[in-house]
Amino acid sequence: MDGGVKIQAMRLKERHTIKDYEALPEGAPYQLIEGELVMSPAPSFWHQKILKRLFLTFHEKVEKAGIGEVVFSPIDVYLDEENAFQPDLVVILKDSLDKITEKGIEGAPDLVVEVLSPSTAYYDLKEKKDVYERKGVKEYWIVDPKMEEVEVYVNEGGNFRKVSSKRREGSVSSLLIKDLKIYLEELFKEV
Repeated sequence: MDGGVKIQAMRLKERHTIKDYEALPEGAPYQLIEGELVMSPAPSFWHQKILKRLFLTFHEKVEKAGIGEVVFSPIDVYLDEENAFQPDLVVILKDSLDKITEKGIEGAPDLVVEVLSPSTAYYDLKEKKDVYERKGVKEYWIVDPKMEEVEVYVNEGGNFRKVSSKRREGSVSSLLIKDLKIYLEELFKEV
């Protein structure tokens, strides 16, 4: 069965699992969100430019500081039998490096950043956020290019609490990563 026919056959099924997700052809633009295969089209140039700026800052404060690994999408993050996401940016700190496997990342990353796109914003703001919260992601960043806004949440006892929200100017910092600060004027400056 070729990849297109396999995907069509999978769509007929109501709930999907990791087994279904792993049966997709390599590089298929899907995420498994609460048992639903959700297509994720390629992001825009502006989305990727913002992601690159974030990655460079995170790389400096995490990898160069020797405290963990930073990976950008596409990378599979397996959270349970019905959730396999491809976050825009993932941080795995030293104490969690055993979560990195040949398949991707198995278990909740320490920090996740999602850069909103029109086609996936609902999932990033609601469905995926709820799963990240439930599965123990310690810090969750939502970056909204359209509103030029960044929100930072920390997980306290299984619930996200917003600790920072800035729009267009100012900076946001990580509570998890020492000295990591993002300046919005730099992040959202024109290309």
